[in-house]
Parts: sequence; C-alpha cells; structure tokens
Amino acid sequence: MIVEQVWTGNAYRNFNYLVACPETGDALAIDPLDFQKCLAAAEKHGWTITQILNTHEHGDHTGGNNGMVNATGASIIAHENAGDRIPNVARGVGAGDVIKVGNSVDLECLDTPGHTMSHICLLSKTDQPALFSGDTLFNAGAGNCHNGGHPSELYDTFEKQLEKLPDDTLIYPGHDYLINNLQFTLDREPDNETARQMLARYGNQDPTDALVTTLAQEREVNTFFRLDSPAVIARLQEQFPEIGDNPDARSVFLKLRELRNSW
Repeated sequence: MIVEQVWTGNAYRNFNYLVACPETGDALAIDPLDFQKCLAAAEKHGWTITQILNTHEHGDHTGGNNGMVNATGASIIAHENAGDRIPNVARGVGAGDVIKVGNSVDLECLDTPGHTMSHICLLSKTDQPALFSGDTLFNAGAGNCHNGGHPSELYDTFEKQLEKLPDDTLIYPGHDYLINNLQFTLDREPDNETARQMLARYGNQDPTDALVTTLAQEREVNTFFRLDSPAVIARLQEQFPEIGDNPDARSVFLKLRELRNSW
C-alpha cells in the first residue's frame, strides 16, 4: 500500500489522500476536495484513480466529487446512510465492509458516528495498520459535533473502537489542526511534557510534509485519550465542580469536547 497525503492549502486546512496498489497502480481517492491536486499527484506517480471514498457528507469532503468523476469515471463510496446527502453514491458501506484497491490493498470500513452520524473511517489491513480518520480523530484532537453529530456517540466511537486499535496504527486525519490541538492539550494538562516537546518541534512544520502520528503518540498528547489524567480532571473541576472528585470517562470526554468548541 502506498499513501500520498495531499495538502490542499485551503482555509479549512484539509488533507486529501490517495491510497494506491503498487502492483496495479489503481488508486482510491479519500475526500478529494482539491481534485486537481489529487489528479496531479496521481499523474506524477502513474496511478489511475478508480474509486472515491467520502468519509462523511460535509461539503469540504465531498466538494471535489464531480470534478474527480468527470476526469476519471471513478465510482463514489460512502456510508450506507449518507446516500441522500452525497449525490451519485455507487456503493454504500457499513462496519466490516472491505474496500479493495487493485490486487494488494484491503481497507476495512469502521462505522464511526459522532462528528456526523454517517461517518466512515478506513483501517488498512497491513503489517503496520493505518487509519484514515476523516473528521473523527485528528492529530492531538477529536472532531466537533456541530453539524449533524452527537458528542456522546463520538465518545462511544473513541472508547469502543479507536481505543482498541494497535499502538503502531498510523493516523491520517482529514485536517491539519495539530498546533491548535496541542495548545489545547497544554491548556488542559500543563505538565504534559510530550505535548510541549511536540509543539516545539512541529510548531512551524510544512503541511506538505506533515507529521504522521501513531496511536501510541496520540495516547500521550491527545486530551481525548487522556480521560483518567489527574491533571486533566483537576483542571476540569475548576470549571465544572459538579463532575465531582471521581468523574467517569464519558463525563470527562463530554466536558472536554464542550470546552474545545469555544476554545
């Protein structure tokens, strides 16, 4: 499996992806908003884009579909419940379905509600797994739930699915929010030295060559994985004394998501 991360350079800081089979040159385009940059990347490598996967229905992830289809004839894949919001979906998928790219690439669909209720993440079936996480999981952060999502469902996705993935899973998110997310982590957990070092090292990174974190790193710097941290809980108690001395993980997650909405 070959992964090309395409930096759009737009105001929303989108990442698009091409996932290619090295044997056949077939490629899957994930959320190809900037379809022209995706086409240019495919041409550079000699790949043929045959499929499009939309992680969810928001326009900054589906807006390049028409251009990509017109240029390549690729078929559109999306969550089985998103067909009424994403035009011309050829295949609706759900949990456990597999998307094949060429001869050698298998990507398992994870049904990951929260950011929206029709959100798909893709998990590669490779020696080192990779998660194409859309707007569910960001580097050092979690998706918001403003436009059709639910924070409690997002917590369930983290707790029941993402937490169980291997530590060496590579994380490929839909946006580059690393710096703001690390700053939020340090606001919530000022003694998180790993987050402080990461911010110092990558604070001026070139998003065309962005850091790709592992889930092990996310467990160290992503507040939404650090729900039992005494420092995180203590800071929350300052603003939300009603959570008590021993809040459950769901309550901590929901309060963190509430704070991040306006931070």
